[in-house]
Amino acid sequence: MSDLANQSAQQPKNPFLYVVVCGSGIAGEVGKLITAAQEANWDVGVVATPQGLGFMDAEAVEARTGYPIRSAWRAPGDPRPLPPADAIAVAPATFNTINKWAAGISDTLALGILCEAYGFGIPTAVLPYLNAAQAAHPAYRQSLDRLRDMGILIGTHEPHRPKADGEAALFCWEEALELLDPGRPAGQ
Repeated sequence: MSDLANQSAQQPKNPFLYVVVCGSGIAGEVGKLITAAQEANWDVGVVATPQGLGFMDAEAVEARTGYPIRSAWRAPGDPRPLPPADAIAVAPATFNTINKWAAGISDTLALGILCEAYGFGIPTAVLPYLNAAQAAHPAYRQSLDRLRDMGILIGTHEPHRPKADGEAALFCWEEALELLDPGRPAGQ
């Protein structure tokens, strides 16, 4: 098979969504977003922060998406394990990732992808997940303002109480899809 034919065989048949997962107690539930995205006719690949990897079942995520989880840069000349992103959903997005991203810090693969996405014009939605003590820090509001100014679509999840085990049941994974495609409800 020629390289071109092989390349086209690997192209997804649907728009491709990167789900960026940060290190948070609810990251293990990312399958909810993956399933909702697939039901809405997205093909999905996951990019995790180094801390995010420890909070999810990587084998289950890879089986569900059909792609390896990306967390580290690939070596020059290595094949790209994911197709290019048509859109990105950052969920759950931590205090650390939001502030670094807004500041243009690219010290992990996930942050590098997010920083470049702006330059490429890739639609990006973020679902913050942090506690109220973190959200009170002035850098957080400034970071959200900067991301909004960049055209990033920001979800509405309210910060949870510190040390409250995250109140994960209140997190609406599907909101990322609603932000990226407001004309189509999740699951359609």
